[in-house]
Amino acid sequence: MARKKAPVIGAVIVAAAIVAVAASIAMESGTAPAADVAGDGTAAAPYPDRVYGGIDTSNGSPVLGDPSAPVTIVEFGDYQCHFCEIWHSQTLPPLVDDFISTGKAKLVYVDFAFLGKDSPGAAQASHCAGDQGMYWEYHDMLYESQQSRIDGGWASPANLRGFAVAVGLDIDAFNECVSSKKYAERVSFNTQTGAGHGVEATPTFFIVGGSGDTVMIPGAQPYGTFIQVINSLS
Repeated sequence: MARKKAPVIGAVIVAAAIVAVAASIAMESGTAPAADVAGDGTAAAPYPDRVYGGIDTSNGSPVLGDPSAPVTIVEFGDYQCHFCEIWHSQTLPPLVDDFISTGKAKLVYVDFAFLGKDSPGAAQASHCAGDQGMYWEYHDMLYESQQSRIDGGWASPANLRGFAVAVGLDIDAFNECVSSKKYAERVSFNTQTGAGHGVEATPTFFIVGGSGDTVMIPGAQPYGTFIQVINSLS
């Protein structure tokens, strides 16, 4: 059966800045469930059969928010993506306050690591942090540490280790996970999944209602765009 194409919300440009706010969020878990490991040392999908609006997120992040929230925000992103960082710092905080922390929506981040040679390594490192229950802390650290030049060295293996120390990870376990490329196939799978759903740039979002109705939002669009779509699907 052909996959139903999600409607697309057009791009909107805004000049006003959105103030980032701190929020306390309930989440599915920062730790990926204990996963089977294949003979080649790669990890199996941590969330089998987790599909929203036809999008396979079984290899994505832990859920941010209440797993039973009626609306799901699926974000495809690259840690070297400048517009992803803008969305993370400006639009995500009010979404957390108004929708995620209140149980109206949840967020799943799915890797679309395509911008440069350091992109897959940063994505793999985030999942290694997830092994220690600190996926979202490391995710935030990557975006907060992003620099303007893609492949400029800020996401080098040495810096990824430094970020692990900064968030309090067991560095030996982290180093072993990263050096073994335990999550290389997971990141590749996620990127291919995005491409299969028409993702061509980052960030790209799919907002999925409880009935499975899905709206695609390309780009780091402002808070108002997300309010409109989430409310229409609630």
